[in-house]
Amino acid sequence: MNETHNSTGAELLDVIVRLNRLISHRAVWLLPVTLAQARILSQIDALGTTRIGDLALAERCSPPTMTVQVRRLEGLGLVSRKPDPDDARAARVSLTASGRQALMETRQVRADIAESLIDQLDATDRRRLRDALPVLSGLLDVALHQTSTQQELRKS
Repeated sequence: MNETHNSTGAELLDVIVRLNRLISHRAVWLLPVTLAQARILSQIDALGTTRIGDLALAERCSPPTMTVQVRRLEGLGLVSRKPDPDDARAARVSLTASGRQALMETRQVRADIAESLIDQLDATDRRRLRDALPVLSGLLDVALHQTSTQQELRKS
């Protein structure tokens, strides 16, 4: 890789990490759930009804750790667990209406904080930022497609 790509990638990651950290720090007292719980709810939302093992894999933790987290979320009425029809030893987890609401509120709080930061930019910088979003989104779409293709190839 040449120096420009490396520098751009490092700078992009640094900005994303710092922005996420700032938003998380400002949002923490406003959220209906903890950041860790919100992350798990978001994973379940993305995966749909899923096994605890798959959720643990997505969150890069052990199945027993995820089981504890899911039980907490279940106790709060944010997720439901049902036996997996394909494997009696496994459970499938899905969001409840309250879980969807908590996730929606969490996303809205975080988006509002991001908007308050963007509002501080002048019109030109706001437009430049808006114009960069499709580029970043396209970059992620390509990367996610490559990842899912690689995962499918490994399975076969």
